[in-house]
Amino acid sequence: MDISVAIDGPAGAGKSTIAKIIGKRFNLMYINTGSMYRAVTLKAMDANVSEKQVAELVKIVESLEMHFEEDHLFVNKEDLTDIINMPIISNNVSRYAAVPEIREILVRLQQNIAKKFNVIMDGRDIGTVVLVDAPFKFYLTASSEERAKRRYEELKSKGIEVDYNTILSEIVKRDYIDTHREITPLVKACDAIEIDSSALDIDGVVETIVGYINSKSKTN
Repeated sequence: MDISVAIDGPAGAGKSTIAKIIGKRFNLMYINTGSMYRAVTLKAMDANVSEKQVAELVKIVESLEMHFEEDHLFVNKEDLTDIINMPIISNNVSRYAAVPEIREILVRLQQNIAKKFNVIMDGRDIGTVVLVDAPFKFYLTASSEERAKRRYEELKSKGIEVDYNTILSEIVKRDYIDTHREITPLVKACDAIEIDSSALDIDGVVETIVGYINSKSKTN
């Protein structure tokens, strides 16, 4: 089956977890585009380069060799998966992801991968920009409170001390930035299937998506 799947949605909606499972079900290459922006954020912050220093940011991005192994992101041969999911990166990634020049570079890279492989990608602009022609598009969302709860429990399970209200505040702030940025804001693609996972567990969301893919594939 030659397919590509696009999953968009706000922070903490469960996109990555769901995309990884769907990818294994259909033998698709999983591309976590959010991790790519997180890696840029990490490298920029390490170099004390702000989102306003565009020329310096472009140099940083062009110096990065990124590839995925399973669900791990390697940057210049270093596995950055754990560190890029720390709160400090989560709280800053939207600022760097809003830089048009950075989005242009990473979108081009993501599209080139999709030309070579059957993929499933999750992010903020997959169905609207990166994989416009994808036959399967989903918009996964949940209430900000539920997303904050999930993020809180995830970090606590890793032994990271966090405050729920702080996480909720950051999610609300990030939602605003993602949906109001000038370039490719977070929006639901007109042909995407919206799934509110506030009252669904992972299995429920997965089976909904799998059922839709199987049903549509049989009619094509």
